[in-house]
Amino acid sequence: MSPVVAVIGGGQLARMMAPPATNLNITLRALVESPQAAAAQVIPTSTIGTPSDLPIIEQLVSGADVLTFEHEHIPAEVLARLEKILPIHPRPAALIYAQDKLLMRQKLTEIGIKVPRWQKAVSLAEVEKFALEIGTPFIAKTPRGGYDGKGVKVVHHATELTDWLQLGPVLLEEKIPFTRELSQLVARSSTGEFKAWPLVESIQQNGVCWQVIAPAPRTTPEVAEKASQMALKIATELNVTGVLAVELFETTGGELYVNELAMRPHNSGHWTQDGSATSQFEQHLRAVLGLPLGETDMLPGVWVMQNLLGSNYPQAAAASGEVMHEIPQARIHLYGKEVRPGRKLGHVNVPADEVSQAQKLANRAIEILHG
Repeated sequence: MSPVVAVIGGGQLARMMAPPATNLNITLRALVESPQAAAAQVIPTSTIGTPSDLPIIEQLVSGADVLTFEHEHIPAEVLARLEKILPIHPRPAALIYAQDKLLMRQKLTEIGIKVPRWQKAVSLAEVEKFALEIGTPFIAKTPRGGYDGKGVKVVHHATELTDWLQLGPVLLEEKIPFTRELSQLVARSSTGEFKAWPLVESIQQNGVCWQVIAPAPRTTPEVAEKASQMALKIATELNVTGVLAVELFETTGGELYVNELAMRPHNSGHWTQDGSATSQFEQHLRAVLGLPLGETDMLPGVWVMQNLLGSNYPQAAAASGEVMHEIPQARIHLYGKEVRPGRKLGHVNVPADEVSQAQKLANRAIEILHG
């Protein structure tokens, strides 16, 4: 019989699990916010509801082999109930470190993973003390709910956090003088098997991932090995099952600091759909079901993934043919989402012999799609 994987979340990450699920004869069920959600368009067994709607989710997981997620925003009480019904991967005890940045910083510090100097603040006096010790500017983050640059603020004066402190604790962090942002994507199976993809460079625009270069250029073997070992230690110590993305800052001296964790397929791994022997979406399904993990070797060339952000093009799909004609090596992935400024509507993966060439082709493909 076909194994059944239930997924909470109806966005593009759940949508992109559908092709490998079909290939592996896995039945996907997704909890989606509406019939028009990206995942609902391609997963027939979608259920409409919210992550806090326990009766609906119990209906979703009835008869399923495992429950997984495409985002971290699931209430603890829902997870506690579901854990009594079926296996959950990643387990709630691991997922909490992707849900709560304060707990994540505390745990990584405990296990000896390098992170920016940080502090929990509940009062203006604590913020002022941190500013004196670390200097300004520094970074403030809401412990829960932030994504794509939301819930992050560069702080020059303590009083800038007055409103935030009224809502609850705030995570304060040293502003690392990094030279670039990297991402180490790995997978760990429920059996403990571990696989890592090559280290990649992530380029941001307005706090949102814009472009990813695989493999990360100008990377020494020592830095690549360090990133892989950091991710292995995090996955093992936190008992993560599934895909884990470890977002990193690299300094001029080659030091690596963990910035964020995501326990699910991640934007920095979209290039694996076309540039790797096994995509992150297939690997995640394998991992949560306890199947043998696939190989993570890169296909030839340099791969650039570039996001289609907030297109004003009414139907980007109408321009796909033009991209195929002009840049036949480009691979187009559209999400079927309603257009909004700055929203991720799709991406392209483009291979080339050199980074600059791949970037040029990816830029051109997005330019055509954007209109």
